Amino acid sequence: MQSNTLRLGDIQPGRNPRKYFDPAKMAEMIESVRAQGVIQPVLVRPLEDGQHQLVAGERRLRAAREAHGEDYPMPVVIREMDEFEARSLALIENIQRDDMAPSEEAVAAAEIVGLCQGDRDEAARQLGWTRAVLDARLALMNCSASVLDALNTRTIKLGHAELFAAFTKEQQDKILPVVVKEGHTVADLKSVLERAACSLNAAIFDKTDCAGCQHNSAAQAEMFGESIGTGNCTNRNCYNEKTEKQLDATAAGLRDEFQTVRIVRPGDNHTRIQLVADGAKGVGVEQSKACYACQNFGAAVSALPDSLGKVYKGQCFDTVCNMKKVAARIKSEKAEPAAAKAASSNGTSKASSAAKGEKPAAAAPEATVVSESDRVKTYRVALWRKALRREVSQDAALARRYLLAIVATGQARSIEAGPLNTIWERLIDDKPSVGDFGKAATAAATLAADNEGKLMIAVTMSAIQGVDVAYLTTMCRHHRLDLAKHWKLDKEFLELITKSEMKVVADELGLRTAMGENFKKVFGKSKSEVIDALLSVDGFDYAGKVLKVLKF
Repeated sequence: MQSNTLRLGDIQPGRNPRKYFDPAKMAEMIESVRAQGVIQPVLVRPLEDGQHQLVAGERRLRAAREAHGEDYPMPVVIREMDEFEARSLALIENIQRDDMAPSEEAVAAAEIVGLCQGDRDEAARQLGWTRAVLDARLALMNCSASVLDALNTRTIKLGHAELFAAFTKEQQDKILPVVVKEGHTVADLKSVLERAACSLNAAIFDKTDCAGCQHNSAAQAEMFGESIGTGNCTNRNCYNEKTEKQLDATAAGLRDEFQTVRIVRPGDNHTRIQLVADGAKGVGVEQSKACYACQNFGAAVSALPDSLGKVYKGQCFDTVCNMKKVAARIKSEKAEPAAAKAASSNGTSKASSAAKGEKPAAAAPEATVVSESDRVKTYRVALWRKALRREVSQDAALARRYLLAIVATGQARSIEAGPLNTIWERLIDDKPSVGDFGKAATAAATLAADNEGKLMIAVTMSAIQGVDVAYLTTMCRHHRLDLAKHWKLDKEFLELITKSEMKVVADELGLRTAMGENFKKVFGKSKSEVIDALLSVDGFDYAGKVLKVLKF
């Protein structure tokens, strides 16, 4: 990091979450800069083309431009950082200033949540907020652009915006001008919005039981002279509970197809992005194929009032990774010859335009590999440990050699006393005395040779169970562990993957060929039915076949 000056006109604008600059305060700063210059340097980062981009200090930059023009030698601190680091720093630097509007804080906080892969607790920690404060700010992300702008410019109060956030953007935009023109208080607005609450027409759940319910406003209109009109539910708790159940049911139905399915709520706007192969925001065709197999690829179910219950397929839930893949694709294209680059850019991206409109994707792409999701990795490692322990336990001499090697390579810490103590108690008929070395040594001296060997095997089994995955992989390779002797396709594994990935499994093991014309019919059924069919193919030999994703 270094301090320097740069010609103001050579500094490119950055991504500033602050959109509103108080005119009076800006005028004061301009006069101060005109008289004294810029005292505190702005923060910039160098770009690959030799230019520099602003990271923090836009008010000072604006004031210097107004007071001294583009040729002003702007004091800067130059720091090497990538786009992800620059965005994070700019967001947090701005959000920690006390004059930022709650609406601007909401947008910035939502981006931080996205950079933290949806982990709101981590985002709150980075921002120095409580979780309650973070959630309250994120709820504002369901406000329409006009409501957020009104809050930015202090035309309405935070209480107004919090009330607006519970309703559709169309409703907000209709009511906002009236609130501003007539100067409605927060209490006035609450009264207005209560009359539009819980619309049964907008409900996504089965409304059969609502017809005769006492909380249906249609029934109230028949009984009372004063009512809030027909088509509304006055029992918000019941309405919300039924909505949540329907959202959960929609998400559950997508899990046969996608590794990751999330219900998107206000404030989660930046925790996902439509996966695009082409265009300015595309990761590239080849990379997108790899993304389909990633555990962070999936579908979103909207819990937002404007799109309640809608499904958005083809979503990437690791926005940081997506950002880096897009940057890598752009960098590689810049390195191509001009002709090749022109050819590769032809016809870009209907997909990108669709992504901007947040239109639901028509269908999920077919998987080309089985995703190495956390669930599959856990299953795979458990298989390796079980298979290696089974083989080593049958050879006392081998177990002794492996135990010596484990200790000699500094892995003795992986040995847990539990398995040894269980066998010790069974062979000696007494629990080991914790901390009493003399008693334990005396008891061990009474062991017969074969029982001593059993205890040594138990220690080795404990070590195999405790070593880290990298060390376990080395052990399996040295042992030349043949997984085909220990594994065949089972229900436990198939339940971890999607139906699309099951087709990859069927091709790899030869099940598609064995099933013949019945294969396509089977995959038109539910996931549980597909699993049953794949595990019961007449005449198919399941033994001796191990999937690539399970190998070490």
